[in-house]
Amino acid sequence: MDKVQILMTKAVWNNDFLFPVMMWSLSRILIWISILLVAPHLPSSPTNILSSWGWGMFDAWDGSHYRAIATTGYQFVNDGKQHNLAFFPLFPFSIRVLMKLGLSFEVAGLLINNLTFLAALYCLYLWLKKCYGVRVAQWGTAVLCWYPSSMFTGVIYTEGLYLFLSTATLRAFDQQQYGWMSLWGALATATRPTGLALIPALIIATWKERKPPIAYIASLATATGVLLFSLYCLIRFHHPLAFIAAQRGWRPSLGFDWQGWLNMLMQIVVGAKNWQFGWLRNSSDLINDPWHPLIFTIIVGGGFCLWHFRKYMHSAKIVYGFYTLVLLLLLLIEEHLINHLLNAFMVLAGGYVLWYVRAKLTPVTFFYGLCGIGLLLASGGTISLSRLAYGIVPLNVAIGVLLSRYPRLGYFTFGVFVILMTRLAVGFAQEQWVG
Repeated sequence: MDKVQILMTKAVWNNDFLFPVMMWSLSRILIWISILLVAPHLPSSPTNILSSWGWGMFDAWDGSHYRAIATTGYQFVNDGKQHNLAFFPLFPFSIRVLMKLGLSFEVAGLLINNLTFLAALYCLYLWLKKCYGVRVAQWGTAVLCWYPSSMFTGVIYTEGLYLFLSTATLRAFDQQQYGWMSLWGALATATRPTGLALIPALIIATWKERKPPIAYIASLATATGVLLFSLYCLIRFHHPLAFIAAQRGWRPSLGFDWQGWLNMLMQIVVGAKNWQFGWLRNSSDLINDPWHPLIFTIIVGGGFCLWHFRKYMHSAKIVYGFYTLVLLLLLLIEEHLINHLLNAFMVLAGGYVLWYVRAKLTPVTFFYGLCGIGLLLASGGTISLSRLAYGIVPLNVAIGVLLSRYPRLGYFTFGVFVILMTRLAVGFAQEQWVG
């Protein structure tokens, strides 16, 4: 009987239909329980969440801008302030269509984001299975579904829609379906600014693989979405690049924000209070928060010891020690520093893993990953980097390829992902800034 149950479990786990929907369902349950049931009963909530329990808990931060676009349209004045023209049109336009059919803004936004994310998981799974095999397909799909920033695929954000369109574009390129590639790519460039990274990536991959001229034409056709948005800006605001000018409200200058990166990394190491007054320039400022450097040293040192002496320790001790360090990090480190850690991890560690496994990736996957990271680094800011980098699907694929080689590391990693995703979901419901 035990053997039959094991065989049935393996059959479910390896089923091409059940695996993506199972990952999707479990992650939705975790996100929604954290938002609807856990967050309202935590005493640390800065607002009276209990009085606003309901669909509105999924509508915060960027969701308010999408609501304004879907209901009243775009607003823009070229004054350097924050205007909703910085948000690309496909997601709020799709919400508006469903609202015309009688759905509320919240229900329409949740349906679009969650269902398109499910489509993204199927698209990614089938693409990876054909290119790399079922093992990589499962790990890559699991990373996309459980990385902490995937919490944003369960609320009113563009993550699900953009991940589906960009993944479908890459898959169509590898399958030489250039008509579909043009369509999905055009929709992707109308969804998020990071969609612009698809255009050079597709052109470079076309040249690298010596594809026929139709591939170049299809690659250029993916710019149709952003060109139509530019045409709208010309007609409405008499400024074809108004959507770029509107970005200055969130990211004041273009180029690599070295000062922002330095501040972010140093706050991780020495603490926000210490770095706020230039701890490295004035050692007396260390007394502002003497615990943070100590905690950081304990976590890094403890993690190194667990890894270095892993051959001499029982696996249970390694597991307990590892998660003790994680809980210490979550309990004692400030909320915004968790965001800094995720930013550094997805951009720096994700970029390193992308380069490390580049020989295993298809050219378009690798080049889109590079172009996406380059676009983020040149964007002139460090806000929401983890969430934006998560939307660059090759980084998730690269991490999945790596974890498929080291499954024990993968199981540890997913345990941390689940903990962090829960924390992000609770913070989002409490209207804390979580990226």
